[in-house]
Amino acid sequence: MRLDLLRTELEIRYLQEPSRLRAELALIPRDQLVIIDEIQKVPALLDEVHFLIQEESRIFGLCGSSARKVRHGHANLLGGRALRYELLGLTMHELGEAADLLRMLNHGNLPTHYLAASAQDLLRSYVEDYLKQEILAEGLVRRLPQFTDFLRSAALGDSEQLSLASIARDCGVAATTVRDHYSILVDTLLGDFLPAYTKRPKRRVISAPKFYFHDVGIVNHLARRGRIEPGSELFGKAFDNWIHHELYCYSRYSGRHFDLSYWRLTTGVEVDFIVGDGELAIEAKGKNRVTAADAKHLRAFRQDHPEVKKLILVCCEDSPRVLDEDILALPWQRFVMMLWSGELTSEVA
Repeated sequence: MRLDLLRTELEIRYLQEPSRLRAELALIPRDQLVIIDEIQKVPALLDEVHFLIQEESRIFGLCGSSARKVRHGHANLLGGRALRYELLGLTMHELGEAADLLRMLNHGNLPTHYLAASAQDLLRSYVEDYLKQEILAEGLVRRLPQFTDFLRSAALGDSEQLSLASIARDCGVAATTVRDHYSILVDTLLGDFLPAYTKRPKRRVISAPKFYFHDVGIVNHLARRGRIEPGSELFGKAFDNWIHHELYCYSRYSGRHFDLSYWRLTTGVEVDFIVGDGELAIEAKGKNRVTAADAKHLRAFRQDHPEVKKLILVCCEDSPRVLDEDILALPWQRFVMMLWSGELTSEVA
């Protein structure tokens, strides 16, 4: 049985009388799965779900695109009675032989966008109709023009060290407003923070987080990047975003939920991704030809953290090779294979 709260009549029915769900399910076998889509539209239904799980051992699948309205409405979050899963955009592992890096970096990872001959109109509609109008309709922001300015600034700063004060100045709002806007992006599953790795520092390190959108196609549209071409600076930024997406998805889909962070010294030396407790360090270089010089930041991390188990540079070369001592350069295809087989993170706690 599936109830879609995007249907206006259902949303109104349950908003007016949440207990109606219990009465309707009395006619349904108790072992039948009940799916409620867009549950955040009627948070009061969660009390009914709680009762039906506890008293009748009912099985539910609750889906939604935002946890913010549920949590901020003080709804029943079913603590200890439900498992949470995130359904993220397409990964190269899922695409298999159909994986196309240039298409991914231009179209993004939402299935409809990735598969389309051209994603520009789809991305424009998605941003205007969902990112802006749905967020406004849900009452998550009061002033859409300010939020629109924030989205563009956040996209321009995707994968970079976060400065709330700088973005606040650009948007003409308070830093607290910018912080609230970022929390909306996290709660609506549009992106997440990447914290700085600050454990056991031997030199002064940066502690400010970065922010990554989960879909590089949205970043491209908001930042007005145009077409991403190999060899450009924008290709490198999009490549960085995609590596984060693969790592983030694998961490959650595998059930390991390992820590992800980045490492940066105050001198500017930086490694893109630190996995776990420093067991694995990954540098993303969207280049067809890498040299030992491209691995200098990985060497710096090894110097400060000799306990690191693996040092990987992901690139666009044709075949894997050793760059410097134990630093391995991996083509992006090999990186995907080793990541999703578990080989790359086998030593991560």
